[in-house]
Amino acid sequence: MRFDVVTIFPGMFDAVSAHGITARAIERGLWELHCWNPRDFAAGAYRSVDDRPYGGGPGMVMMPEPLAAAIGAARAGQRGAGGAPGPVIHLSPRGRPLDHARVVALAALPAITLLAGRYEAVDQRLLDRYVDEEVSVGDFVVSGGELPALMLIDAVVRLLPGALNDERSALEESFANGLLDCPHYTRPEVFEGVAVPPVLTSGHHLRIARWRREQSLAVTAARRPDLIERA
Repeated sequence: MRFDVVTIFPGMFDAVSAHGITARAIERGLWELHCWNPRDFAAGAYRSVDDRPYGGGPGMVMMPEPLAAAIGAARAGQRGAGGAPGPVIHLSPRGRPLDHARVVALAALPAITLLAGRYEAVDQRLLDRYVDEEVSVGDFVVSGGELPALMLIDAVVRLLPGALNDERSALEESFANGLLDCPHYTRPEVFEGVAVPPVLTSGHHLRIARWRREQSLAVTAARRPDLIERA
C-alpha cells in the first residue's frame, strides 16, 4: 500500500516512518510513504503557499496552485508505481467522521493521497476540483492536518496483513466488533491490594470469553450507549 501526503511539514511523518508498528510494517514492505511539500511547487522567491482571504477575516488561506501541483505529482507517482491513483482525502474538522468501518475500507486500497492543510483554510476551488473526500478525526480543531493524517495512517497500516505480530490484536480491539474493548490485566496478580479478576486466572477459556464480552457490553453501555444498538 502507498500513502502520499501533501504537507508543508514532511518531517512530522517520521513519527510513522521511523517508529513503532508502522515503521516495522515499512521494513516488511507492507506500505510506503511519500511526502510532497507544496512549497516545492510554489512560485516566487519566498515560495509562498498562502495568502489573505478574499472578503477579509482572520488567518491565511492556502493557495490552490501549489497544492494542485503537489497532488498532481503524488498521483503521477502512484501511476508510475504501476497502479491507478487512489482517492485524495483532505483532513478537516468539517469532514465525515472517521470510524472503524471506513478505516477497514481504506486499508483495502492500493494508494491514498492525504492533504494536510494549514493556516485558516484551503481554497475551496482546490477542494472542489482535486479532493474526493474530507475526513474528520473528531469534533475539535488542531493546528493542521498532519496530526489527523498521522492518526489515519496508523489506523490503516495496523490493519494490513502482517503489520501486527499477532493478527488477533486487530480483531479484538475497540470497535472491531462494534463494542469498546474490555479491561485488561497483567502482572503482578495483586497491585496495591487489588487482585486480577479470578476468572482470568481460571484457565477456563469459555468463561473468560464470556466475561470479556460482558465487560465490553458494560463499558460500552456506560461510555458509548449509541454503539450498543448497532452491536
